[in-house]
Amino acid sequence: MTKYDDLFKKYNFKLTDEQVKAEVAAIVSKNFESNNHVEVYKKCLSLIDLTSLNGTDTHREIETMVEKVNGFPAAFPHLPNVGAICVYPALVPVVKQYLTQEIGIASVAAGFPASQTFIEVKVAETAMAVLEGATEIDVVISVGKFLEGKFDEVYEELTEIKASCRDAHLKVILETGALQNAANIYKASVLAMAAGADFIKTSTGKIPVAATPEATYIMCVAIKDWYDKTGEKIAYKPAGGIVTTEDAVKHYTLVKEILGEDWLNNKMFRIGASRLANNLLTSIEGKDLKYF
Repeated sequence: MTKYDDLFKKYNFKLTDEQVKAEVAAIVSKNFESNNHVEVYKKCLSLIDLTSLNGTDTHREIETMVEKVNGFPAAFPHLPNVGAICVYPALVPVVKQYLTQEIGIASVAAGFPASQTFIEVKVAETAMAVLEGATEIDVVISVGKFLEGKFDEVYEELTEIKASCRDAHLKVILETGALQNAANIYKASVLAMAAGADFIKTSTGKIPVAATPEATYIMCVAIKDWYDKTGEKIAYKPAGGIVTTEDAVKHYTLVKEILGEDWLNNKMFRIGASRLANNLLTSIEGKDLKYF
């Protein structure tokens, strides 16, 4: 028996995919309307990692995005700003140069989005992103290795990457849409937390299935179980496919009901999105807005 067998025996998710869907439906049906109002929309806005992860991203496009974030308090003085800006590693210096707001600078790293490269490259890219100014690092687990049951390799990679983050927060992306079932999502959540993740995150947004409410349910249950057993609070980030205000409120509702008020801030809860910010602004202001 390996230490991972012991770990997964201690943290054991017993619900089937069908049961998870039923649990999600029950929570959303009961609680969605109580959260579907402007104050929650504002809170969701403050949770956003404003993201641009296109192969065509230019320095000027990222500079423009940063300028929008810098100008947000003047344009909307009654609203909170986003939680962070998230870009590719080579564009971190652009964000660092122009950002004047006190928000996070998040960089994907470690062979994002496939994570199919050498551990030495993953560690080096992570360290370079931090050196250039990233305060948060988003990396993907080696999904293929996880599915093969090579948990020791997945764990060791994450611990090495965590060490190279220095003072930056590590967000570990599980790519839940590729993990096949609820039990695997839960198991990957536990493995990431054991390896030192500050956040666990659903998805890259680069495959068809991204941040589903079911993935949020499973990962939040894992975070709660981890907290109950260790006293350590791990943060949560759904990302990929969260576009509408309704989408955001559903995920917010699940986090609130499973993890509670202590997670309803941008230190413990982020939403990775690009289009969501404008949709939330539209819902808040009651008119069509395309600020970002």
